[in-house]
Amino acid sequence: MTAYRLTVAGLGPGGAGLMTRDTWARIETAGHIVLRTRIHPTVAALDAAGISYETYDAFYEEAEDFDELYERIADDLIVRAGRADVLYLVPGSPFVAERTVQLLREKAAAADLPLTMLPAMSFLEPLFAALGIDPVRGVSIIDALDEEAAAAPPAQDLIITQVYSRETASDLKILLMEHYADTQDVIYLHHLGLPDECIRRIPLFEVDWQEDIDHLTTLFIPYTPSFWENG
Repeated sequence: MTAYRLTVAGLGPGGAGLMTRDTWARIETAGHIVLRTRIHPTVAALDAAGISYETYDAFYEEAEDFDELYERIADDLIVRAGRADVLYLVPGSPFVAERTVQLLREKAAAADLPLTMLPAMSFLEPLFAALGIDPVRGVSIIDALDEEAAAAPPAQDLIITQVYSRETASDLKILLMEHYADTQDVIYLHHLGLPDECIRRIPLFEVDWQEDIDHLTTLFIPYTPSFWENG
């Protein structure tokens, strides 16, 4: 019986120049490529090179919530990989904030399916470079959709990912205001590593006012000990 292999790789955080050479070499030789979504800047390079692929964008429109979406994607990949070698491409890095990959690791192990994961640059490296911070000093990273984490009192600098819509930003702002002042400085990071990269400092209460919020938007909130000591 032929043992097919499922390989997971990352498209990097922005333009194609941030993708690893190893990943591009796999893309050029892969027989079956599936993207979690084609809404990513690097996909333009795949199109320009005439790379054929499928995507799960239709699943986004059909799923009731993200939990259902990610489960369905992972299940479909396991089925596909039972019939042929598959290269699954995700935005950023497979190892950072990628729920479908976490599910795949569990499901592949249960199905005794060989799984290979290639390292990739995540959105964090351009973020650290843009802010000039060293994560060794301590930083918390949370998902904007994780209400429990967003509502927790901060203990260090905070990075918030997946701020993909104004509605999400509005819900997030309400949770953050339980522990931060309305005027708390927030660094708004948009399209890092791309020609239209934008980094701006705004007060917390203006987070959901930003008209350019999309899937490549991240927030950074510096920890302010003096606020907590005096609050």
